[in-house]
Amino acid sequence: MDSRRIVVVGGGAAGIFAAIAGAETLPGTEVTVLEQSPQLLAKVRISGGGRCNVTHACFDPRQFATHYPRGSKELIGPFHQFSASDTVAWFAARGVRLKTENDGRMFPATDASQTIIDCLLDAATAVGVKLRMNCRLAAVRRAGSEFEISLASGEKLGCDRLLLASGGCRAAVMGQIAVSLGHTLVAPVPSLFTFHIETGWLNELAGVSVVSAEVSVPGANLSQRGPVLVTHSGLSGPAILRLSAWGARKLNALNYHFPLVVNWLPAFTLEDTSRAFQARRESQGAKLVANAPLPPLPMRLWEALVNAAGLSRETRWAKLTSSQQQQLVRQLTRTELTVTGKSLNKEEFVTCGGVQLAEVNFRTMESRLCPGLYFAGELLDIDGLTGGFNFQAAWTTGWIAGHAMTAT
Repeated sequence: MDSRRIVVVGGGAAGIFAAIAGAETLPGTEVTVLEQSPQLLAKVRISGGGRCNVTHACFDPRQFATHYPRGSKELIGPFHQFSASDTVAWFAARGVRLKTENDGRMFPATDASQTIIDCLLDAATAVGVKLRMNCRLAAVRRAGSEFEISLASGEKLGCDRLLLASGGCRAAVMGQIAVSLGHTLVAPVPSLFTFHIETGWLNELAGVSVVSAEVSVPGANLSQRGPVLVTHSGLSGPAILRLSAWGARKLNALNYHFPLVVNWLPAFTLEDTSRAFQARRESQGAKLVANAPLPPLPMRLWEALVNAAGLSRETRWAKLTSSQQQQLVRQLTRTELTVTGKSLNKEEFVTCGGVQLAEVNFRTMESRLCPGLYFAGELLDIDGLTGGFNFQAAWTTGWIAGHAMTAT
């Protein structure tokens, strides 16, 4: 067949991975990556605190797909084509070893995102991918079996296959090209964010973490259990981030102002708590309640909760009244807080929303509406939880699109 021309819009993880896959699959293919910013793989550079959380050590495709609030059903098939184990093998074949941390996150053994960036760019260069920065698209037009691409600079390009991998469409311009080619966008809203809470006693506990707490939003059918971190501005940690991801649209509809209930002892039943309190009365009656936390609560948090329950600092276990016990139990299991806003999770940013998934064939990542047009990465209405899941979606959809674009 004649040499094929492929243009990839977006020099992030999905776009670069797709470009490499396409060029490797069909040697002689002209593959060009257009990145509007001056830097390729910018999100790879900052992810995981500069270490790059490449993927997650979960090697069952169906189980892996459960970590996506949007796109879980659609990704099952793609993960059977290119899974986390394939990602590990892909980088290993190019000299990059990944290591697994206790929570399942996988990083390069060097703990440096630059290792991943160098690997990807070296692989792209080795197969002749043209990498162009500072190239902002102005318009794309379908002309017969080809695409005519107009850059903001006035330059025009042509291609047989076009891949849109421009990242989450937080700005309208991100999705305009897809819309101009017949697609519809699900309105983008933030996912994976921390909660602003303006409660003095809580803010004073910045740095305190709890291994397992249950956080819920009354009336919104949202609840998550896991580690929680107190920050200067509110709450963060895996449980909060998961709650924000699964509840992204509901919390957006509430304008990020809503009540939050925290159970600091989710493993305890009311009976467990009552028995623990009675045991303290009998064995530590002379001790101050504020000085004897129930494990696994940190001392600073326990003291703050005792105070928030209205107990005097001088209250001893032997003198704890039934009413005081009820107040303290309620504070431990149903701390009521008011969320007044959100913040990004560090410098990382994820949106839900994007190209409607029903408009894309997930066996090939090709548009069902515009032949020759492909999608990969966050421009699709797909987003994963923190822990390497968003990058895996980028590697998988990019790999599939890259291979499909060069298929006969």
